[in-house]
Amino acid sequence: MSERKKIYLSGPIMDECPELAKTWRERATEQLKGDFIMLDPMRRDFKDREFDSANEIVEFDLQDVRDADILLVNYNKSSIGTSMEVFYAAHDLGKFIVAFSPFTFQECSPWMVRYCTKILPSLEVAIAYIRNNFITKHVR
Repeated sequence: MSERKKIYLSGPIMDECPELAKTWRERATEQLKGDFIMLDPMRRDFKDREFDSANEIVEFDLQDVRDADILLVNYNKSSIGTSMEVFYAAHDLGKFIVAFSPFTFQECSPWMVRYCTKILPSLEVAIAYIRNNFITKHVR
């Protein structure tokens, strides 16, 4: 039996409504956890804007990006941290990045278009895409 792939849940946390930052991650985890290992940066109890935790927040998130096989990205707004994770994962590590966004192609940042492997219109469509393309089907 092959090892389950890991998915890092990238998306705005700082300057995002805490409930919004949490709920999409919970929905994704609930729908994908049986077939994938989910890496949720919100599992750690750090507080943004505390000087002594800033380096830890970034290092733990970058370690999750390195450990992940796939990034699932909530691109619902501009976010420096999300953009940095996407660039690092794609440019430096060659990771597969599936984003979901309410933006039309014309409204998307060229940087996100360039470094996300696929940008889809909703979380549900992104989850279906991941399930269809990253779950190994055993053929007899």
